[in-house]
Amino acid sequence: MTASFETALTKLTGIRHPIVQTGMGWVAGPRLVSASANAGALGVLASATMTVDELRAAVREVKSRTEAPFGVNLRADAGDARERVRIIIDEGVRVASFALAPSRELIAELKDAGVVVIPSIGARRHAEKVAAWGADAVIVQGGEGGGHTGEVATTVLLPQVVDAVGIPVIAAGGFHDGRGLVAALSYGAAGIAMGTRFLLTSDSTVPDAVKARYLAATVKDVTVTTAVDGLPHRMLRTEMVAALERAGRVRALAQAVRRAAGFRKISGLSWSRMVRDGLAMKHGKDLSWSQVLLAANTPMLLKASMVEGRTDLGVMASGQVAGLIEDLPSCEELVLRVVSEAAHVLRTLPTPG
Repeated sequence: MTASFETALTKLTGIRHPIVQTGMGWVAGPRLVSASANAGALGVLASATMTVDELRAAVREVKSRTEAPFGVNLRADAGDARERVRIIIDEGVRVASFALAPSRELIAELKDAGVVVIPSIGARRHAEKVAAWGADAVIVQGGEGGGHTGEVATTVLLPQVVDAVGIPVIAAGGFHDGRGLVAALSYGAAGIAMGTRFLLTSDSTVPDAVKARYLAATVKDVTVTTAVDGLPHRMLRTEMVAALERAGRVRALAQAVRRAAGFRKISGLSWSRMVRDGLAMKHGKDLSWSQVLLAANTPMLLKASMVEGRTDLGVMASGQVAGLIEDLPSCEELVLRVVSEAAHVLRTLPTPG
């Protein structure tokens, strides 16, 4: 019999197990999301790398593959955010998650339609803000997590947030097994969210050569760099990352222009649009012009690896747990393993006295 953990997260979303598969750009597509949902976790579709039409088609594909609840991750600052919200509402998606804090108005619109709103945050004050605005839960990512990340470890940030807000808190950053689930629950979390662990499953569409690169990585092969887009970004250390870190500003700009030219052909974006996107990311930050260009191209740098398998051209966002992962289970095998391990850990804990 499969172990079961009923928490505030499972009650809120209707999922069987308190586990979230995060919305990773180019990775969390219909196949992975539906496999996660069918396994009893909350699969979250990544929409930032999709057009509006692609998002609607992806949502419908997930619905054709599963009857279980799932979510869609949105960029709150996207120009077409409201149009994407309308798709979520019209298609009956259970959960909307956000990488950046959504506005009070956007939260209200979703909640009025019965959608559960779960922003991702990296600081206690951000959690307090979205909780005051009506968010139903928060995902709190510590510095161990992949992609853009902060400096505070999950073990320090998580209890801060749990103590600060009265809504369910989902722990992210450093989780990959049942021991982590038990640890998160002991801190007061309602569940865990995992990105890298779900990326490294047989249901993930990431090319085999890229998965092999992750599996070969040690903990020391996962680094935080600002060389890609000026913001702290946790990823695998690759030749490209090392080259960017070694390059001076002039050389880095030349590399950025060359790569931007290549990715412009793939993306169909104009130079002016890429610069505008980069400048929007530059706002309030001290970024070089090479970083402005690369900031605009970061989604394409991820696509080069995650879709096209070009580990020489792309970047590979990664949590530190990549150094601990050694296999590629299916989502069903992974989720069952995590909850079974968690149940075993609880059974074998020493009792007081």
